[in-house]
Amino acid sequence: MRHLRKGKTLGRTKAPREALMRSLATSFFLRGKLKSTKVKVKALRSQVEKMITLAKKDILHNRRQAFKVLYDDLAVKKLFEVYGPKYKEKKGGYTRITKLPPRLGDGAEMAVLELVD
Repeated sequence: MRHLRKGKTLGRTKAPREALMRSLATSFFLRGKLKSTKVKVKALRSQVEKMITLAKKDILHNRRQAFKVLYDDLAVKKLFEVYGPKYKEKKGGYTRITKLPPRLGDGAEMAVLELVD
């Protein structure tokens, strides 16, 4: 039974799942938009929103927390210099999920995660 278990496992064990989420988050912050399966996008959304909330206050501790999650230094720099100040006054809801038609190869539900203006 799955009592008191939060989140989706995405068919992976803990370490590969965390690596996948870190990689997707890094790609999202570098490009500002991410196209993937609906389940992955929904799982990534909470992590991305937490990172943007972290970036609203540009202090050394928050930068170190971001370096723990994101793989690329440029992604952290963009997060704190572009996205943090952009959403300084907003209290939450920085992202939007838009559904796309199913993928042709296997029929997986696709979605786009993008930033709200």
